[in-house]
Amino acid sequence: MKKQSRTKRWLKRIGFFVLVLFFAGIAATAVSVFVLSRNLPNPERISERTVAESTKIYDRTDTVLLYDIHGEEKRTIIPFNEIPQNVIRATLAAEDARFYQHAGIDARGIARAMLANLRGGGAIQGGSTITQQLVKKALLSDERTLARKIKEAVLAILLERKYSKDNILGMYLNQIPYGSNAYGISAAAQTFFGKHVSDLTLAEASLLAALPNAPTRLSPYGSHQDELVLRRNHILDRMAEAGFSNKDEVDAAKNAAIAVVPLRHGLAAPHFVMYVREYLQEKYGERAVEQSGFRVITTLDVDMQNAAEKIIQDGAGLNEKQAGAANAAMVAIDPKTGEILAMAGSADYWSKPKPDGCKRSEAHV
Repeated sequence: MKKQSRTKRWLKRIGFFVLVLFFAGIAATAVSVFVLSRNLPNPERISERTVAESTKIYDRTDTVLLYDIHGEEKRTIIPFNEIPQNVIRATLAAEDARFYQHAGIDARGIARAMLANLRGGGAIQGGSTITQQLVKKALLSDERTLARKIKEAVLAILLERKYSKDNILGMYLNQIPYGSNAYGISAAAQTFFGKHVSDLTLAEASLLAALPNAPTRLSPYGSHQDELVLRRNHILDRMAEAGFSNKDEVDAAKNAAIAVVPLRHGLAAPHFVMYVREYLQEKYGERAVEQSGFRVITTLDVDMQNAAEKIIQDGAGLNEKQAGAANAAMVAIDPKTGEILAMAGSADYWSKPKPDGCKRSEAHV
């Protein structure tokens, strides 16, 4: 009896000690949250901050994009209602399937990620919601500290109380990096598929949704395309599990080939575009041109430009054979208005200068 009484006393003491530790932990966490919350950025800043947006130069019809001028971030901001459901659902499946159910942080998602990481023996999944990711990118930093994670969680909750779910998701899709200097879903659609975001297929949308996880490693232009396909297929499977797409749609998307546009200079009518860019920079400044999102409609006639470039290429070849000249150039102007309709300053804008032994005179057509 004495032995049993002693065991009970020790169990009570241990239970009391555990209880004290538990409440002390809660108190310490509460104090930490309170202290850190005093210096939090204002969540309203997220909609007030200026987000860099590229300047677009178009032809005279306002339909052909000649050049996208950007600094470190190529971006086109679009309204949430212009983003197709394929993109929204693929993004939710990839990053936060319960986005419309939680209040900024997802306890179930955190628990699932912890379990997956324990099973895998490393950081395989993250438990951050889309709201937390937006907070980290827009208001905080990427440092991996407990203090930053607490701030991130508190701000995510405050953000959800201030903005609607659609507003938060729209800000996220317009700001996240997809690699190759493309920030936001619109720039990503144009960069990798050469099309407007509204024209993306399910296969293309799910591929783009895979990129923010590791934009450099999973780049369609890189050497890890097998990993990119696996990630895309995983996202498609999660879309089916969440009821975002049916099995037939998912299977068709999995079997679709990855047909990204090739890497290119991204510059049509280069002599003309550089002339326009120089004018804009002199008038508004380089920073404004790279970040203010100007939409510039020019006088260029694309059909006439294509014809001019062919004439100059053919003419340069004849000049080199017959006159020893290394190049040719052309400018077509509407005599009534003075508008430049076509401009080709050389046979190949990207070619290196001829060696010193060659003649450099130009024959103008």
